[in-house]
Amino acid sequence: MLLYKKLSKISFLRKRYVFKFLFVAFIGIHMPLIGLLFFVLYGDFSIAPNTILIFALFITLLATGITLFILKQLIIPIEIASKALRSYRDERQLPDLPLNYYDEAGFLMRNIQESIQEHEKFIVEKQDLIYLLSHDLKTFAGQPQSLARLILDEKPTDTIKELAELIYLSSNQQFMYIGNFLKLLKDQDEVVKTSTDLKLLQFQPMIANVEKLVKQLLEIKKIKLTVSIEVQEIELLIGEELLVRVLMNLINNAIKFSYPNSEIQLKIYQENTKTIISVLDNGVGFNQNQSEELFKKFTKMSHLGTSNEASTGIGLYLCRKIVEKNRGQLSCISAGHNKGAVFTVTF
Repeated sequence: MLLYKKLSKISFLRKRYVFKFLFVAFIGIHMPLIGLLFFVLYGDFSIAPNTILIFALFITLLATGITLFILKQLIIPIEIASKALRSYRDERQLPDLPLNYYDEAGFLMRNIQESIQEHEKFIVEKQDLIYLLSHDLKTFAGQPQSLARLILDEKPTDTIKELAELIYLSSNQQFMYIGNFLKLLKDQDEVVKTSTDLKLLQFQPMIANVEKLVKQLLEIKKIKLTVSIEVQEIELLIGEELLVRVLMNLINNAIKFSYPNSEIQLKIYQENTKTIISVLDNGVGFNQNQSEELFKKFTKMSHLGTSNEASTGIGLYLCRKIVEKNRGQLSCISAGHNKGAVFTVTF
């Protein structure tokens, strides 16, 4: 960047990036010729032709090396701009690019910096607006709920009681929807960040932790979780915390839509270069033609579990987002209604 900065101070090179390359190339091409002329004109006249040839080859190689090195230094602004854009896209890190250059590379850095700042400002303003709107919606939804509670406290007739309970239930559903919406926004902010570094994951302690977290839900429905781990450790882009979150969602989903006294199987194995994690249940299943619908946010296929457990409609959507952000795939298959399902994560 230092060379680019110095060349940018030269008036006829300041506003054209390509002129900087042509200028360096011109100097580099003529450096051997100039050196050879000085060598011949001011050198010892008794120098052998072979010596002149060797000197010419040496200075040509030296000039080529120096020219290539300088040209590589001139590419640094492009590399910095590319790295800044990639860091924001993958990890949402705000760049601090220089804005005081006026050639094509300078305009590129300035445009990236300003575009990211405008994009970030838009995201913040949108989130603030949505949170404000959600807060107001909660207030509006709470008013009929409070009125319904007051009516129920007055020991009304059965008809009025039934209507008040419907109002109360409707308000609760509105609260749930708003809460899920806010959770979706928060979770999307978290999963947008990814890493380009591989992490060593040890599956045995990780799955033991997952089993503890789902133990109570399994006991309530008397469901058995069978675990098969054929891969003890592996290096993946995804971090342990995010992978645990994905597994928790998939297992909770399997529990929710499995019948009591059934079994869920968790398998971790490898096929060639692929690491595969599958969660298999014998629950309600689904029509395979509708499999992609399951991964949409607030999916229309969202319904109560086999024991009337509530479903947010965003768990599988977030799971897929997390997996895909970390160079993986999440898919599902089912043989049909009441024939169970298999959810597969592939890295």
